[in-house]
Order: sequence, then C-alpha cells, then structure tokens
Amino acid sequence: MSAAHITHEVVEPGWEPVRDALAEGLASGEDRGAGVAVFHRGRLVVDVIGGWRDKDATVPYGPDSLQVVFSTTKGITATAVAMCVERGLLDYDEKVAAYWPEFATKGKQDVTVAQVMSHRAGLYTIEPPVTLEECLDWDRVTARLADETPRFAPGSTHGYHAITYGWLAGELVRRVTGRSIGRFVQDEIAGPLGVEFHIGLPPEKQDRVARLMAHPLPSFPPDIARIMLERGGPGTLGDKALSVSGAFPPGTFNKPEVHRAEVPGAAGIADARAIATIYAALLGEVNGVCLLDPATRNLAATSVTPEGEEDLVLKTMSTFGMGFMTHSARTPYTGPTSFGHDGAGGSFGFCQPSRDLAMGYVMNTMMTVFDQDPRRTRLLEAAARCADAAD
Repeated sequence: MSAAHITHEVVEPGWEPVRDALAEGLASGEDRGAGVAVFHRGRLVVDVIGGWRDKDATVPYGPDSLQVVFSTTKGITATAVAMCVERGLLDYDEKVAAYWPEFATKGKQDVTVAQVMSHRAGLYTIEPPVTLEECLDWDRVTARLADETPRFAPGSTHGYHAITYGWLAGELVRRVTGRSIGRFVQDEIAGPLGVEFHIGLPPEKQDRVARLMAHPLPSFPPDIARIMLERGGPGTLGDKALSVSGAFPPGTFNKPEVHRAEVPGAAGIADARAIATIYAALLGEVNGVCLLDPATRNLAATSVTPEGEEDLVLKTMSTFGMGFMTHSARTPYTGPTSFGHDGAGGSFGFCQPSRDLAMGYVMNTMMTVFDQDPRRTRLLEAAARCADAAD
C-alpha cells in the first residue's frame, strides 16, 4: 500500500494496525474511497481517510468527503430517541398513539415505542405502494404510516423496518420536541460535538458527497446470488422493506433530492470521525458533551429480541435493542457489550463499553456479502487487538 492512497492520517502509536487494515482494502480494490475513525478511552486514536471518490482515481477521497451511510443512520436516530427518553419526553413502554394520536388506527392502537424501536411493529413497508416523491415528503409519508395496517401482529415477532423505522422514530421525536429529526440531530448531537452528521443535507454541501459505486466483482459468487434472491429478490419481504415496495429502486441514494430529504432510517450523510465521535459520546464525555447517562444507554443497548427468533424480513438471526443492533453472531462488533448499527454495503458505527472503544467506518464502494464484510472484519479485529494492547 503506497502512502499516496492515504489522504488524511491521524494515528496514535500502537494503533497503526487499524490504518493498515484500511490501507489493505484500498490496495486490494475492495475499497475505492473510505475512512475509519476510532476513539479509545475518550480520545481520538485513529482518523484515517484514503482512496478516490471516482472509479477513474482522479478525485481524492479526502477529509472534506461526505458519504451516504445507509442504515448506520439508524444508530444516530436511536440516540436521538434515547435522549428524548432520558429527558422524560418519551417512554419506551408507552403507546405510540400517546404521542401521535393519528397512529391509533387499523390495529396499531396498542403498539409501543419499544416495538417500533425494536422492529416489532409490523410496519416494514407501505402498501398500496408509495412513490419516491411521497417518501421524500415527511408529512405525506408519516400520514401513510399512521394509516397503515401492520403486516404481522405487533409484538409477535421482529422484521427489519429497513426504511420505515426512520420515519416512525423520527416522527416520535418531532411530536415531543417540535423539531424534525434532522434538526434535532444537528442541534443536540452533531452540532455540540463539532461533527458533521446530516439527516437532510444542506444543498451547499452536495458537492462534497462521494458517489456510491458497486464493488467490481470479477464474477458474482453463486452462493451470494442465491441468498440475495432468497432474502431480497422480487416479491420477497426483504425487497418490500428495503425499497418500500419499489419506491427506492437501485441508484436512488445517489440522488441529491434524497440527500436533501430527511430519511432517518437510511440516508444519513457523514464521515467516519462523526460516527465514531457520536458513539464515543455515548460512553463518556467527548468535546465537553456526554449524550446519555449510563442507565439510559444500557437500556437502549440491551437486546429485546427473543433468543433464536429469526428476523421475518431479513431471513437471518438479528438482535435489536431500542434501535441499536446488539452483539450477536451476525453483529459481533468487538465482542460482548458492543452495540451500534451497520449500513448497506459496508459502513458501520458502534461502541463497546467494556473496552471503552468507539468506531466508525464509511466507504463509497458497496460490497454485497452475507453476512460478514471482510473489510469490516479486518478493521474490527485490528481495533480490538490495539485496544487490548493498550491496557
């Protein structure tokens, strides 16, 4: 890996393996442009960015680059909801309709905030189908969800609310604070921490967003193709959830109008340092800010998914707390106590209280794997080794 691929590097002694893990992905072509950041014991110990923003390797992927991070956004949305819980504005055990009266229709009158946050509300898509234009209009899409009939009995199981989660959680924040989820995140999370995490991108920042690209696989592995069809092929529940029954076709998340809209389940735009900083501020004080007290954090990060319960939508084993993915075989992160959220194609953010470790990774190269991305695995293993060596 030549130094020319790295455009920005802050690495404390002993944390070089994390930089090298990112560099390996850039050198191999698994990544075109990417960034990784790590906090340990409240200090930024890694902030490395490298590669290219375009397939022809003419525009560097530098410290000014911003990136769509798909469902990594959900962890930030979950943080906003948890902050409202801590302030007494929301209660996980309360019915959604207590805050959003229009929601109490078609069998949803007893759906709780906790069921929404843990993907147990049965609202993983909207049908009859909505258009992309409707999905980008907050009032229209939340009105449709309020009028939706659950697709499984709320509380009976869990099924990943891939995009609808964000509108449901975000509307709860709006109802109790009077601010949109994007405004709340800016005012209460990103702004105070001095980082850029946007749910609803200001138009003047559009030129800084790196375009998402597909991974240049020499051939598509048959096992991946088969699993893709089983879990996300036409007509599957995965397809309905991930596209909101066709409203978000492939390529949609490169559109500026999607970047400008507030889609807090899937369209956050940030860099790795922002994600790592937010998770570090869930563990303790960063830049003078601590986002949650330990009791609220632990409540939000404790799995409520029954052991062995398969995700109805993803057709795999997934575990959720109050919006966060929790430590499991599918989302091991760096071991027990870890929690966070992954994003489609590879991005992730998480923290591990037991190691006092927080981390974020972003990339412009979408990799399709089930379920462990080799780039993520290298980065996580390197970070865990470095943290343990620092003890």
